[in-house]
Amino acid sequence: MNEYFEQQRTFFLRHETKSYAFRKQLLLTLKTTIEQHEEEIKVALRKDLNKHPTESYSTEIGVVLYSLNHALKNLKRWMQPQKVKTPFFNLFSKSYLYQEPKGTVLIIGPYNYPFHLVIEPLIGALAAGNTVILKPSEFTTHTEKVIEKMFQQNFDPAVVKVLCGGKKTTEKLLNLPFDHIFFTGSTRVGGIVYEAAAKRLIPVTLELGGKSPAIVDGTAKLEIAAKRIAFGKMLNAGQTCVAPDYVYVESSVKDTFEEYLIKAFKSMYENDKQQLASIVNQKHFDRLIGLIDKEKIVYGGKTQAEKKHISPTVLSDISWDDAIMQAEIFGPLLPIITFSNIDEVIDTLQKKDKPLATYVFSENKVTKARILNELSFGNGAINDTIMQVASPYLPFGGVGKSGLGAYHGKTSFDTFSHYKSYIKKTTLFDFNPAYPPYQNQEKFIKKLLK
Repeated sequence: MNEYFEQQRTFFLRHETKSYAFRKQLLLTLKTTIEQHEEEIKVALRKDLNKHPTESYSTEIGVVLYSLNHALKNLKRWMQPQKVKTPFFNLFSKSYLYQEPKGTVLIIGPYNYPFHLVIEPLIGALAAGNTVILKPSEFTTHTEKVIEKMFQQNFDPAVVKVLCGGKKTTEKLLNLPFDHIFFTGSTRVGGIVYEAAAKRLIPVTLELGGKSPAIVDGTAKLEIAAKRIAFGKMLNAGQTCVAPDYVYVESSVKDTFEEYLIKAFKSMYENDKQQLASIVNQKHFDRLIGLIDKEKIVYGGKTQAEKKHISPTVLSDISWDDAIMQAEIFGPLLPIITFSNIDEVIDTLQKKDKPLATYVFSENKVTKARILNELSFGNGAINDTIMQVASPYLPFGGVGKSGLGAYHGKTSFDTFSHYKSYIKKTTLFDFNPAYPPYQNQEKFIKKLLK
């Protein structure tokens, strides 16, 4: 393992990765490689998570190709040194920002989107000119093997190397002096990664999770809200870090909203159970079963243990004391809590951990403005769910326990870059009122610094 790290560091110090031509070729190779292995990726995702091929393409493959095209289109501009303003006291100087790659970086991926959430940060790392060690999730073994094969066949391990394995592999990697660590996963493991990085003062990006609310008030278009929440919640069987974790619905429209929600689930999944992914493993299946209060089910609750399948399940009249509200659900269970006024919601959520996402469904301008202004969250949407994640123009990341740092598009490039700042000054003459010996310069300096 150490040998791969040393190989990459040695290659990086040759400075070949810093050229536009080299970076562009890497991104083009990555694009071609993904296109050539598209069917293999879909098959692997079907075996690991029972993902429908259409869902696999839209959420894992297509979105990555879109990001690649965006990076290829903008790479040259991103790489250009940026001239910035120069203060008056730096007379006869020009000021610049110069992008340089951080070096050799580690990307650790999760199991829920085992292809997308490894390749998306890789795009930014390669665009920024780094060498990269990839560690895919060991829980999705078929996808892990496809990723390993793709890079063995098409990339120099001195530039990109895939290392497979479990907990011990990750621990060994965290003991190496990387220049940046990018981790996507649970808050608990994120803390372990952060602690290991802190010992070496390694910068990190942590993409974590949390209990992301969907807030539905009495002015919302309830049928549309129900359909969009149903879609966002059940994508990948709820195993999505920005899925609506629960719904806060105004009590006056609760019953109507539940009717529309059940109608949406029936329309999307009841006639074809193959549309819904499976739970990743037995441990998480059992955990989710333990969260279901059968007395509060208003829809769903059906399980198939041999397939690790749980049908879309709506639980009504839930309170914050219920077991399902104590941690992120990460599955196809949707609890519903009611509220009487928006003050109650804001007051409660301000005291909770900051979530990765927040969604508000309302036609009330004041309510929407208050949610944006008074609640802290990583990203979100008004009258929609989950779709903000697909945009390369929007930084994606958490806040507080839901994450540290951000990526996507230009933000990915920035995450894996260091911006050196410098000034360039003329040598035709030399004038600096701050030079000693100090005599009567103070009044002049005060005027300069006003």
